Amino acid sequence: QVQLRESGGGLVQAGGSLRLSCAASERAFGTYVLAWFRQAPGKEREFVGARSGSTDGTWYAGSMKGRFIISRDNAKNTVYLQMNSLKPEDTGVYYCAARRGGLGSLVGEYDYWGQGTQVTVSS
Repeated sequence: QVQLRESGGGLVQAGGSLRLSCAASERAFGTYVLAWFRQAPGKEREFVGARSGSTDGTWYAGSMKGRFIISRDNAKNTVYLQMNSLKPEDTGVYYCAARRGGLGSLVGEYDYWGQGTQVTVSS
């Protein structure tokens, strides 16, 4: 069973930065794709970005590219989402997800999910 646990959410002012963490079970970290999604109130869950455990390749949603960066700490089995230049529209619950195979951007492609962490960006 793959286990994921997000942390690091909170309240930040527009223009600020925040770093989210996703601690993954060892089984998932080495070979799975780990991704970040987010869900704003009343909206569907959307893809933020993903990083492959096997190739270390990354893929970001267009609106996040350049502002958000996904990195990993192999020693801690943790993937990070560094979010810069935050905007009020970045507000939502951020989820970590895992899948086997290649990078994917669809919710249905991911088999394992964390419980999410709330990010609120004030204007």
